[in-house]
Amino acid sequence: MSDPDVFRAIADPTRRAIMSMLAEGDLRVSDIASQFEMSRPAVSKHLAQLESADLILVERQGREAINKLNPEGLKPVAEWLTFFSQFWDDKLANLKQAVEESDD
Repeated sequence: MSDPDVFRAIADPTRRAIMSMLAEGDLRVSDIASQFEMSRPAVSKHLAQLESADLILVERQGREAINKLNPEGLKPVAEWLTFFSQFWDDKLANLKQAVEESDD
């Protein structure tokens, strides 16, 4: 799985909503589909994209598929955000220093 898959997966608001639902507990496809005004196959496509990006895990229990959030799948996003957080921390520290020096 490549990092672009993760970013592509979380770019869609429906997939982000599904991930938020799964953060509260494991759900069957039908449980997830009942929360949206779209067909079950459409929800299944969203789930497949989340699974291919390693953002969810699917466990088969008989005929049911239980979907579980995989927090480890968000690691590339967290690393990307950490990089930019440090970038802005450095820029703001430099700005603060420049302002303080200009007051002297």
